[in-house]
Amino acid sequence: MNGLTRHIRLPRPAMIGPTFAQLRRGAGDPTHRQVGDMYLRATRTPAGPSLIKIVPHGAEVAARAWGAGAEWSLDQLPRLLGTADDPRGFRPRLEHPPLVAAWQRYGHYRIGRSEAVFEALAPACIEQVVTGKEAFRAWRLLVREFGEPAPGPALEPGSAAYGMYLPPEPQTWAKVPTWRFLASGVEQRRSRTLVRTAGRAAALERTLTWPYEQADRALQSFPGVGAWTSAEVRQRAHGDPDAWSIGDYHVGKDISYTLTGEELDDEACLELLEPYRGHRFRVQMLLSMVGRRRPRRAPRMTLPTHTPYATRGRS
Repeated sequence: MNGLTRHIRLPRPAMIGPTFAQLRRGAGDPTHRQVGDMYLRATRTPAGPSLIKIVPHGAEVAARAWGAGAEWSLDQLPRLLGTADDPRGFRPRLEHPPLVAAWQRYGHYRIGRSEAVFEALAPACIEQVVTGKEAFRAWRLLVREFGEPAPGPALEPGSAAYGMYLPPEPQTWAKVPTWRFLASGVEQRRSRTLVRTAGRAAALERTLTWPYEQADRALQSFPGVGAWTSAEVRQRAHGDPDAWSIGDYHVGKDISYTLTGEELDDEACLELLEPYRGHRFRVQMLLSMVGRRRPRRAPRMTLPTHTPYATRGRS
């Protein structure tokens, strides 16, 4: 239960918050938890399951990990914290003052990579074309039903990690019956994509060694995986600095409003971001970190009412 301990010194102050926020699917995500300045992540590594605790202090990071994948998690941690990211070539344009200000304030931010492709793809499938609230609820229910308790202190009452879960293995996702997905609010179109890709999980992991554009093409070759889903995966697993969330209901509008004062569609946003090609996800993250987004005037998207979970809630 003692786990393995590692102390890491980075070349710049650690900014784990933005990376962790990307990996965590809502405040109730059983696989990720933040307690004060401590970050906890339950993951499946090539060496086995792991729970890792990360505590940053400027450029110093203290970490402890448990489980068969503990050593792998500790070895991989610098890349999770962005040491593989290279921002050279990125320069905010003077006609975009909010981006200039964000870069001046957060120029030490580096895009992390989890190097867990299917683990990023599974929740992305669940999040397709629905509200975040609905997707996070479904993820939470499915992980608790089909995952398993994380190792180490996740099993100890009173621990900050108590009750954390590992995400289900690919072979487990592949066997989840349709009616169980429906009971959590995930209709067949989304669950079919998740089940199909679970059967090709090993092939997905191989994309980590490929150029970003090749990885994008490979991901989108799977039925049900489009540009948005591919980008969501590459942001997290590959650390692709160009994988902006094209097709997202809010992101393109927020970026364009912040940079121009107008809400533009994705096609216009693509043109706006063209000078930043190679770093378009970096632009997205920098603007999000300074809280720049368009005013919300439209009504919120309504949750669906046709799934068994939604029907049960009205009975």
